[in-house]
Amino acid sequence: MDEPSVSSHRVTQLLEHWSHGDDAALAELTPLVYEELRRLAHHHMGGERPDHTLQTTALVNEAYLRLADQTNPSWQNRAHFFALAARAMRQILVNYAKSYRAQKRGGGALKVDLDEIALISPEQTTEILDLNEALERLATLDSRKAYVVELKYFGGLKHDEIAEVLKISTVTVRRDWVFAKAWLHNELHNAS
Repeated sequence: MDEPSVSSHRVTQLLEHWSHGDDAALAELTPLVYEELRRLAHHHMGGERPDHTLQTTALVNEAYLRLADQTNPSWQNRAHFFALAARAMRQILVNYAKSYRAQKRGGGALKVDLDEIALISPEQTTEILDLNEALERLATLDSRKAYVVELKYFGGLKHDEIAEVLKISTVTVRRDWVFAKAWLHNELHNAS
């Protein structure tokens, strides 16, 4: 989320209108946030082959459908919306990784769409599940630090945006990020 293409104020306004039942706001909002969601998904899919554009599209579409399908959304602002988008993308990637692992082990009872299979590689499956497990362990120790990682890594949010979502200072976000990054590095490399 380097530079939002539209002012965060306008996105926040549209989110607020949508929260109050204005379907026209959703129609105007969709193309604005969709491009930012694509950049966010592209960030997650960066390790994949460049010709796999469907992967990014599948992740964006699934996350957007989860967000848009809410009956009574109560978006606080743009940063809050993208924080929830980050969480949705994380869950989608983790669910697909678990599904892939189950299929690989003969758990043929699960039916997975071809787009889902193309979403992540076998190498990413293990990485995503390992990171998710480490984040869950971190969350038991310090949930805020785990949420900072989720917002930064899965959400692509900047420190000031994370501070806005969590209602803490940017300095605290930086400290949490440095600690969590070191803790996760230790967890992931000592688990091998």
